[in-house]
Amino acid sequence: QVQLVESGGGSVQAGGSLRLSCTASGRSSSDFAMAWFRQAPGKERELVGGISLNGATIHYEDSVKGRFFISRDNAKNTLYLQMNSLEPEDTAVYYCAADLWPVGVRRSSSDYAYWGQGTQVIVSS
Repeated sequence: QVQLVESGGGSVQAGGSLRLSCTASGRSSSDFAMAWFRQAPGKERELVGGISLNGATIHYEDSVKGRFFISRDNAKNTLYLQMNSLEPEDTAVYYCAADLWPVGVRRSSSDYAYWGQGTQVIVSS
């Protein structure tokens, strides 16, 4: 069992940056592949990107590629999402997710058993 807590959300103007954090407790984050998802009002939850348990593989969705960067610090049990050049379309609740995949990154929300409570990101034009 692992508990995930996101932080770092907020309001920012278009073109700005935010860094989200997701801290794991109850079990070492190094046991888990992790990912960021987001859900905008009236839309389905979608993958932002994910990272393998050792950080060797990182995947980004095309909508954020080159603007968002995922990293992890397993010594701190923390996953990060650096978001640059934010656009109003990035407005959503951002969730971190984790599961025990030993290799690679899974891209479906149904592949992840553990979820944080979400943190709101609002980007104004």
